[in-house]
Amino acid sequence: MNGKAVGAAEFKAKCLNLIEQMTGDGEPIIITKRGKPVAILSPVPEVAASTSIIGAMNGSVLTYDDPFSSVIEAGEWDANR
Repeated sequence: MNGKAVGAAEFKAKCLNLIEQMTGDGEPIIITKRGKPVAILSPVPEVAASTSIIGAMNGSVLTYDDPFSSVIEAGEWDANR
């Protein structure tokens, strides 16, 4: 495993500073308990600035021939029972 190893107690005490350090150097932090790795804190990969949700669903919507027609027949309504 690559990265800096830090004990759980030290991580708890210095959490915010370690996160800032990791953000700066991009190196993951391995959190250990009694010398055994229990978790890895790693930086979030950068998302491309050009990624947009606009048009993400393009082509995935099926067409509906008559959007104003009833979904079920009039006799199937259960409102007056």
